[in-house]
Amino acid sequence: MTGGSTIVFFPEGAYGPTNNCVGIGSVLQKRGARVVFVVEESFAGTLEAKGFEEALMRLKPPPEVPEVPGQFWKDFVRETAPEFRKPTIEQLEGFIKPVFEELIDGAKYVDDRLNEIFDDVQPDVIVEDNVVAFPAVVAAGKPWARILSCNPLELKDPELPPAFSGYPTEDRTDWDEFRARYAGLHADLWKDFNEFCVARSGQALDDLEFMYSSPYLNMYLYPAEADYPRSVTLPGNWHRLDSSVRTTDERWEIPAELGDRGTLVYLSLGSLGSADVGLMNRLTALLGESGNRVVVSMGPQHDEIRLADNMVGAEFLPQTSILPQVDLVITHGGNNTVTEAMHFGKPMIVLPLFWDQYDNAQRMQEIGFGVRLPTYEFEDDELLGAIDRLIADEPLHARIGATAARLQANPGTEQAADLIERLAREKEPVTA
Repeated sequence: MTGGSTIVFFPEGAYGPTNNCVGIGSVLQKRGARVVFVVEESFAGTLEAKGFEEALMRLKPPPEVPEVPGQFWKDFVRETAPEFRKPTIEQLEGFIKPVFEELIDGAKYVDDRLNEIFDDVQPDVIVEDNVVAFPAVVAAGKPWARILSCNPLELKDPELPPAFSGYPTEDRTDWDEFRARYAGLHADLWKDFNEFCVARSGQALDDLEFMYSSPYLNMYLYPAEADYPRSVTLPGNWHRLDSSVRTTDERWEIPAELGDRGTLVYLSLGSLGSADVGLMNRLTALLGESGNRVVVSMGPQHDEIRLADNMVGAEFLPQTSILPQVDLVITHGGNNTVTEAMHFGKPMIVLPLFWDQYDNAQRMQEIGFGVRLPTYEFEDDELLGAIDRLIADEPLHARIGATAARLQANPGTEQAADLIERLAREKEPVTA
């Protein structure tokens, strides 16, 4: 039990990692732990509304006008959206590197504030889910855990495709070129950031890695049925969470205006992907003529998205309450949505935009749990045909249903809470 323990969660300033940590944090809180979230000021109040304490920080100087939650990344993605139409190897320079640069700038800016927070809160364990290292986590001198809520290709293996590429596991043709391009673009950035990390924490980063692995506890989020066969075994303090689905979302019932007949589709491109109004309106127009019923997660530009008569939608939706009730998911391929769809046994059509979404899209197609389509180039009948095929595929329904039953019987939130409790209690590396 964690009764009396103080657990600090420090997720990336985006809804995916934050929601993942909320699911685990709620389990720990019910078990008696004090749970504190370190969050950007733009998220102020959102975690308190779920019953957690908040410690606020900033990743850059305050803006002249107030921000909404995650506004920093919404603005960044909108400005770089043209990059989403390029091949992944070209996105390395136009999107991946600029994201790392922004994240590193944030890590440098916030380091002193994080030191203040950890000194004040005095956590028993720090749990972080971030893309780049924050030296203050290491310098705090407390046991800490890392969560990787991205595609596990970020845990590099020479016999697996490079992260962010979306390349097939059975075709090595372009792997070396992609890896060389990544290394050439990021070497100087890594060198500078590594020097900062050493100066602030005394601990160096591994070569071309922007994030530490914890010496205590590391967890990655991906179901066994989708995970990759590795040639290099992960260290014993790495643990797979097959899924990590929060139970804190409000209840949701199918609106009466959708009726009770026909395929029910859930469309969500995430809080960032849904900001592409042109793409969203193309999808809603196409699905509006499909004869299916559709639930649309409309996101931050909801005022500009047009819904047809066979649709309902809102800016924010309780995704984990909706997924059990739909028949199929159209997604950008974010790790949370992909793993949650598998948790509830829903086939997917994946329209990747950036980061690990290409890897998730490729993996869902490879294991047969979904269809990957080119996000901006697909033909109308490709998408509509994919819906029909997936819905009619009874062997797939049986296979993905069996996966869902296994995942639901072994909640990753409970598993993660057990591991974090053990770390809080023993203060030693948590191995299998």
